[in-house]
Amino acid sequence: MSEDFYALKATTLQGKELSMEHFKGKTLVIVNTASKCGLTPQYEGLEQLYKQYKDKNVVVLGFPCNQFGNQEPGSETEIASGCLLNYGVTFPMFAKIEVNGSGAHPVFKFLKSKLGGLFGSRIKWNFTKFVVDKNGKPLKRFSPITKPEAIAKYLDQVI
Repeated sequence: MSEDFYALKATTLQGKELSMEHFKGKTLVIVNTASKCGLTPQYEGLEQLYKQYKDKNVVVLGFPCNQFGNQEPGSETEIASGCLLNYGVTFPMFAKIEVNGSGAHPVFKFLKSKLGGLFGSRIKWNFTKFVVDKNGKPLKRFSPITKPEAIAKYLDQVI
């Protein structure tokens, strides 16, 4: 596993490979998302957070995941249109990934290795959020039920 966050790559919802180096110098809020979850309305709060802080070099990165209760069953196209239609999402969204187990995406392996949670490093549910500083260092992990608005207070302290 890479020890350098910026060496990691992910595929966008549009099918393009994107290096995390693209986000160097920006504070990131990385979240595993799902469109059929009780917490799905958090998309709205995440979009608000992105709009509020993007001029301060903060970017929200969404990673759809279907590992919890089959709550993200759609294709990349369905996910993209649902996020845009229902929540007006403009922050970068990536292709569907796994966050736990042997197939866990390298970005989430990295984040979990640096910031374990109450259940060890395992991701408990959709909408677990990680804040990574502008140098690629994971700073804090927020639980699925932490609303994006609550993260704003933390961002004010670290950016």
